[in-house]
Amino acid sequence: MSNLDRQAALSVCGGRGFVVADPVRELLTPRRVPLGESTEVRRLLPNLGRRMVGAWCFVDHYGPDDIADEPGMQVPPHPHMGLQTVSWLHEGEVLHRDSIGSLRTIRPGELGLMTSGRAISHSEESPKSHARLLHGAQLWVALPDAHRHTEPHFQHHTELPQVTAPGLTATVILGELDGARSPGSVYTPIVGADLALARGTETATPLEPDFEYAVLSMSGEARVDGVPLLPGSMLYLGCGRSELPLRAESDAALMLLGGEPFEEELIMWWNFIGRTHQEIETARQDWTEGSRFGEVQGYAGERLSAPDLPPVPLKPRGRVR
Repeated sequence: MSNLDRQAALSVCGGRGFVVADPVRELLTPRRVPLGESTEVRRLLPNLGRRMVGAWCFVDHYGPDDIADEPGMQVPPHPHMGLQTVSWLHEGEVLHRDSIGSLRTIRPGELGLMTSGRAISHSEESPKSHARLLHGAQLWVALPDAHRHTEPHFQHHTELPQVTAPGLTATVILGELDGARSPGSVYTPIVGADLALARGTETATPLEPDFEYAVLSMSGEARVDGVPLLPGSMLYLGCGRSELPLRAESDAALMLLGGEPFEEELIMWWNFIGRTHQEIETARQDWTEGSRFGEVQGYAGERLSAPDLPPVPLKPRGRVR
């Protein structure tokens, strides 16, 4: 998924200086952002008060939207570098095309994982014949310096491991949870899991004390470490936890996001993650000139144009609050 914000404000991310070393309960308010022709998303990361959770650096939650008489998601071809995109659906379908020839329809409970590496471009759209409802999340994972110039690739996993307890089914999307490991490629210690809770369930899921965590509410009503969480909101939890208490007031679905705090300082501008202004400027020029990022075949429409760079140099500044 693309950042379609034409202002393309700079996000300064990474670094351990502002990691919360102890457990906290910090509720993050989403920002509503239009996406394509008919989709609006709730953007939780980057947030005014929190830029990253582990290597997770971008979180959009959308739907459930009734698109029976609408085109649904229509995100034209756009570039990425220095990151992975994670597509996760609860309802509907998304057709993924990219410049290395991938063509896959992602459905609920399936992992669509694109590693941009040095450069890739892709589009995302609802198929012409699609389900009535569209509901999901799109997330980015920052690649560490040692892997950010890797060759781009796309993975589609239709079966993912699960961890179960009375009233709880946890699907491991990325990384590892309670001994279950996702088949998706990862480059930093990380976890992403979909937690399905039955009404009235009181349980706890194990955590890694060295990780920082956040929980995104997808649907229903639940309490996370005693804090009520409604759909479209996210609770940042800090580090230092060995387990996370959960209670479902109704049938509910949550996304658990966590990882080892990301050490490197980053520049995240538009759909690029880099380390210097020159890297970002070169990437923008390459996309504008039609080089490096390849071409997405088969999308019925024009590709996205890059916004203008700000008038001052882009600088990485760590986790600025």
